[in-house]
Amino acid sequence: MNWDQVEGQWKQMRGLVQSKWAKLTDDDVQNLRAKKDQLVGKIQQRYGVLKDEAEQQVDQWIAELKLHEGHESSGAAGVSPETGTNRRQ
Repeated sequence: MNWDQVEGQWKQMRGLVQSKWAKLTDDDVQNLRAKKDQLVGKIQQRYGVLKDEAEQQVDQWIAELKLHEGHESSGAAGVSPETGTNRRQ
């Protein structure tokens, strides 16, 4: 997954952002408008980290999303976290 995909799915991603960075408020996440530089800035502000560290965290999160996306598209059996239903039926 890349940032363009995150932007396109921002409504779904907002919950994941708040799960990853719990110090971000609902207003913080809503006002980001899916802009990576704004997310980096809010992480810097809320967590007191340098810009490079915040960017690294965001890039790592995106890489984790890519791995998660790969497992879901592989057709692995199990329960989909989005729907609560079996992936293979």
